[in-house]
Amino acid sequence: MTVKMLQDLLNEGVEGRGVLVRSDLNVPLDNGVITDPGRIIASVPTLRALVEAGAKVVVTAHLGRPDGAPDPKFSLAPVAARLAEELGRNVQLAGDVVGQDALARSEGLTDGDVLLLENVRFDPRETSKDEAERGKLARALVELVGEDGAFVSDGFGVVHRKQASVYDVAKLLPHYAGTLVAAEVEVLRTLTADPARPYAVVLGGSKVSDKLAVIESLAPKVDTLVIGGGMCFTFLAAQGLSVGTSLLQPEMIETCKDLLERFGDVIHLPLDIVAADRFAADAESKVVSANEIPEGWMGLDIGPESVKRFAALLTEAKTIFWNGPMGVFEFENFAEGTRGVAQAIVTATGKGAFTVVGGGDSAAAVRALGLPEDGFGHISTGGGASLEYLEGKELPGISVLEEAN
Repeated sequence: MTVKMLQDLLNEGVEGRGVLVRSDLNVPLDNGVITDPGRIIASVPTLRALVEAGAKVVVTAHLGRPDGAPDPKFSLAPVAARLAEELGRNVQLAGDVVGQDALARSEGLTDGDVLLLENVRFDPRETSKDEAERGKLARALVELVGEDGAFVSDGFGVVHRKQASVYDVAKLLPHYAGTLVAAEVEVLRTLTADPARPYAVVLGGSKVSDKLAVIESLAPKVDTLVIGGGMCFTFLAAQGLSVGTSLLQPEMIETCKDLLERFGDVIHLPLDIVAADRFAADAESKVVSANEIPEGWMGLDIGPESVKRFAALLTEAKTIFWNGPMGVFEFENFAEGTRGVAQAIVTATGKGAFTVVGGGDSAAAVRALGLPEDGFGHISTGGGASLEYLEGKELPGISVLEEAN
């Protein structure tokens, strides 16, 4: 069964119809201020298309992890304001998820109006393991758009979750993939089907355990697997090196030894490290060889020789997938590794390579470091979803769209 697309819905006609859209508006906030609006901006094309076609649009999304209860610091109020700015029209914010305010506002919508429901994770049924509980919330969401309504799945960052607003609503309404979800899946299919070679994958982030499945899945399929970030220290420890007080998962050392034995010709680890005397933006730091991290010091970035080595590999690649920063890029003194690797990917893009930034911290780093977004072939909005797709896992929010309408 093929997935129906947004254009199919538009062709069927949405004027005067209620359309429930699951967007991914989970943006980082600092004291209520949005620090990276990337996901909001990415959600706009689908919403704009529906608005311009005269739909009554009801948007559901989450923000953070509010533990199934209302929490003012996780309110979508700042998101509603920014979304209105991007859309160039008023966006109402309901005071609840599916309560009296949401119902009253949805009933008052006219053609082309947009209503954003309050954080769907304020309702514990959203993430419940109990299918019946999720079903109750799904039915309440459907009630907001009416019997002739439709559902558009456009939150790629959550399609790997079997949640009420992602999975269960699709079973109750005619369902379609939004512009963003369709584009994300197309990109990932390109990576998994027959990628142009050399094919390089860059993995960073803090824990080996978070990326173990994707390493196991991709290592036999790629030509180059670059490993940086906090996770590299468990690999270095597996080589018998001392890593000082760097981030380390002792329970994963044997696993890393096994991976190096099996895929040592593909895996590339840092040659040098930017070590610091403590975890702080103003910490004393120095560049040391990967086998000379001083006792009591911690690695917070890859060093310049590592950047050169990794860049040499990446600039010759024809396909690149990057997920995870090379260091603590939020601290200026430890951002050069991530910047250098990202710049190498930009160079590869300029030479015709197909390059994908796998969401999460990598996408945030691109924007935070002022790198050109158009220097990458695709910047995903979903880190976890991207990784699970590449691992070969079924994504519930995608598979449910493949079911007959």
